[in-house]
Amino acid sequence: MEKIAILTDSSCDLNEEELRQKNLFLIPLKIIYKDKEFNDKIDITTEEVYANLENEIPTTSLASPDYINSVLDKIESEGYTHVIAIFISETLSGTFNAARLALEHRHNKFKYYLFNSKIIGYPLGTIVNRALHLVSEGKSFEYIIKELPSIRKATTGYYTLNTLEYLKRGGRIGKVAGTVGELLHLKPIISVNEEGAYCSVAKARGRKQSLNKLKNLIIDELDKEKSRVWILQGHAKEEAEELVKQLKYHPNLSFIEIRDIGAAMAVHAGPGMIGVAIQKDF
Repeated sequence: MEKIAILTDSSCDLNEEELRQKNLFLIPLKIIYKDKEFNDKIDITTEEVYANLENEIPTTSLASPDYINSVLDKIESEGYTHVIAIFISETLSGTFNAARLALEHRHNKFKYYLFNSKIIGYPLGTIVNRALHLVSEGKSFEYIIKELPSIRKATTGYYTLNTLEYLKRGGRIGKVAGTVGELLHLKPIISVNEEGAYCSVAKARGRKQSLNKLKNLIIDELDKEKSRVWILQGHAKEEAEELVKQLKYHPNLSFIEIRDIGAAMAVHAGPGMIGVAIQKDF
């Protein structure tokens, strides 16, 4: 009989309750300061990152090979026969490749499948939650891995930031910089492209216009199909609440709530991030 574990990384931004779900295992990203390191979702919070930004902007990194192996050892010790690993975009982090190496070289007590989500943040979290739901329904390993591309296709995300400074410092700005060019005072709406790299899908002058363009992108998605929506915020709760008010009566909206971004996302987004995860109904 199959016993399936779902493995992901902390960029998925699942909340505390979701992280306690049965069959879920987490590899945390590292939040690195000059004199210490923390594990995202384990021993540092988003608020702690924001509170210290004026003193130091940390960097992020994937977990160490030892940590990854310790999580895989735990999966083995609990008798799982199959592992489905769903990770942050391989373009944005080395987590996917590090887990692949660990699985190939050391762990052979279970069958595994690695899925490069080509996305980041709670959009990734919604994919993980869907996979966990299929496990809870008793779906087979083969069924779930065949469903993952369709789940990913049904999922999208957009973000707007107060400043690109934090993305620039983290070296993650990629095609956003190429799109915006020298006009970095503009506020782009950011998503990920087919390769899983950051890209700009729209530009706006000023915060009000950027939030309005984000709202219109969400409405465009809702106009196509009935969907669930999560408004993502980092030190921008009032604006997130206003966005919910503007969207909540859309006829194709089946669910909406506000979610806080995690510490790793906060490092690269800075304060004032507003985003969205959208997933078509199944």
